[in-house]
Amino acid sequence: MDYLPLFVDLRQRPALIVGGSEQAAQKMRLLRGAGARVTVIAEAPVAEIADLAEAGEITLERRGFVASDVNGCTAVVSADPGYDKAVSTAARVANIPVNVIDRADLSSFLVPAIVDRSPIVVGISSGGNAPLLARLLRDRLEALLPARLGELARFAARFRTAVRGLIGEARSRRRFWERFFDSPVAEAVLSGNDQAAREAMLPLLNNNAVQDKTGVVHIVGTGPGDPDLLTVQALRLMQQADVVLYDEQIGPEILDRVRRDAERAYIGKTTSRDALARGEINQLLHAHASVGKRVLRLHAGDVASSGSREVDYLRHHCIATIIAPGIAAWPQAQRVRVSA
Repeated sequence: MDYLPLFVDLRQRPALIVGGSEQAAQKMRLLRGAGARVTVIAEAPVAEIADLAEAGEITLERRGFVASDVNGCTAVVSADPGYDKAVSTAARVANIPVNVIDRADLSSFLVPAIVDRSPIVVGISSGGNAPLLARLLRDRLEALLPARLGELARFAARFRTAVRGLIGEARSRRRFWERFFDSPVAEAVLSGNDQAAREAMLPLLNNNAVQDKTGVVHIVGTGPGDPDLLTVQALRLMQQADVVLYDEQIGPEILDRVRRDAERAYIGKTTSRDALARGEINQLLHAHASVGKRVLRLHAGDVASSGSREVDYLRHHCIATIIAPGIAAWPQAQRVRVSA
């Protein structure tokens, strides 16, 4: 990762824009949308900036930039090629985040392409390498994400205290919310039927108030090792896991798809003396599942015979076990004959 994605609270905080172009106006809209108190320094601003200044919505200073202008700012944006280097230098000296439009080399933060379903906000960045690609991805997500996704988040927030009071264990609370977001209650919110959602929420909550102590082991094949070839089922289980067991055949690009806060247990190299014995692996799977955890056992390729032995052991000990086969790699390219 070249840049760490962060979400910054700019409400009622000072932000500076240097430049009065249409690009400066675009950044001004974003900063104002985030609640910042915007100051624009520009000798010849476009009409949108001038009109907002006249209405008292922003501060406009019709002059050139000086280094002291960055003092006290939470964020600085430069949209004036004549001042870009000076703005970047001044902000960096003052340890203030700075974005220089179309100049990643002068920027300490980048402004992503944004999908706004507040309070759900998705930011997409190419690290300055392909801004158009980021915008294309944003357009696709705009079409996929429901318009009322933010309303769903606010609806859930109203019940967070009640859920915490009724379901004390963090793992059980997470499972409740997973069920909630895939339930008819969530569908009712997304369709705009808030009254039906409220009426259905309390029975859903009361039915799930008993902590879920049921563990399960998912035996998952990761296919040829390319994360793009993971099955939809594998990706879903990787995001649900409480603990994951893996060996050296599972590369970091696959592990990156596992939920970040999942516990990880490395069981060693398959050819090494340090590797856990088969019996030890089985016991480890059993121990985690028996205390209610969702355990993910990753196998390179398809689920091999070793995975089948794990399944036999776990089912013999009455542990729920689900097999998710991986995509089998073709040994060689297949030639397809097309007839006229």
